[in-house]
Amino acid sequence: PQRMPEQSAVEAAFRYLPAEQRSGVGGDWFDVIPLSGARVALVVGDVVGHGIHAAATMGRLRAAVQTLADVDLAPDELLTRLDDLVLRLSAESGADTEPSGAEAAGDIGATCLYAVYDPVSRRCSMALAGHPPPAVVGPDGTAEFLDVPVGPPLGLGGLPFESMDVTLQEGSLLALYTDGLIHSGHRDLGDGLEALREALAVPTGTLDSLCDHVVHKLLPEGPADDAALLLVRPRALDARRVAVWDVEADPAEVARIRSNAGRALAEWGLEDAAFVTELVVSELVTNAIRYGDTPIQLRLIHDRGLICEVSDSSSTAPHLRRARVFDEGGRGLLLVAQLTERWGTRQTAAGKTIWCEQTLAAAGGPLLSLEGTAAI
Repeated sequence: PQRMPEQSAVEAAFRYLPAEQRSGVGGDWFDVIPLSGARVALVVGDVVGHGIHAAATMGRLRAAVQTLADVDLAPDELLTRLDDLVLRLSAESGADTEPSGAEAAGDIGATCLYAVYDPVSRRCSMALAGHPPPAVVGPDGTAEFLDVPVGPPLGLGGLPFESMDVTLQEGSLLALYTDGLIHSGHRDLGDGLEALREALAVPTGTLDSLCDHVVHKLLPEGPADDAALLLVRPRALDARRVAVWDVEADPAEVARIRSNAGRALAEWGLEDAAFVTELVVSELVTNAIRYGDTPIQLRLIHDRGLICEVSDSSSTAPHLRRARVFDEGGRGLLLVAQLTERWGTRQTAAGKTIWCEQTLAAAGGPLLSLEGTAAI
């Protein structure tokens, strides 16, 4: 990406160094992708080889990751889907490869790191597909590599990936990178990791200056292979901007929950959003009581927008349908979709969450804090 998307979960800086400087493109990629619930996805990937073939494959894989991230898959499941895609691309490219080709287009392989960070709980879930481990710089300035289970590179097929959850402390820093940054002709992988650890531990002030310092220390003569570096400083969403209520499976609960939501908006100074929010809360909570399973929970998050989430233990995903004139129901989600900026659903370990988000053009910016917050 040429610039970072607007989001509140992390502060980010990056450097991208293609091996072929003239073309300005390579087989490495990275992304910062806003997700529902104020969360963010962090991605770094590396396609085998460099040049135009690697860049073309990289573009397809990057688009696939963005699409799968929008579905809100867990990191291990997303890498499984991406592995299937690489297998298909390899099969298609292999059938069209000419024997005289300079690069064997059929030998498509890639590595990837996919992580999801939640600024409410400070939890980060991540999975690796043959990729170097991420590094964490603690509040005391010491750097270490996370012991994330390393799955197979993309394109092998049939082998599992495993996610790992970590809590990122206040004042910590997360470094994601590709092997072009740490591996060179005069340095093996172990020495490269140690050089990266030492470079990250040097206090430099801003993330941009730290990016420059790391690149200068590890690649003083420029990259021999494509290299990418993504540094992120996680933020915590102030607990005062999060409201949570448990909901009993009783239609009478809807009025109580709607009233609670209205009071929370008044405390946040968002009275102008009360009408739409109370209507959306009524629809989503009613649907959860009628069609979902207990336990049911409502969560409001005041971030850059106003996020409403209703969770229950049923894994059945809802879908929009057009109600007929004399139908007495079937308009709830359509109403939510029309009244809010965007909406969706994501699977959770305990069931599913239906969410929607309103824009708050007149509201102030999100109240963020780097102080430690309790998990909700």
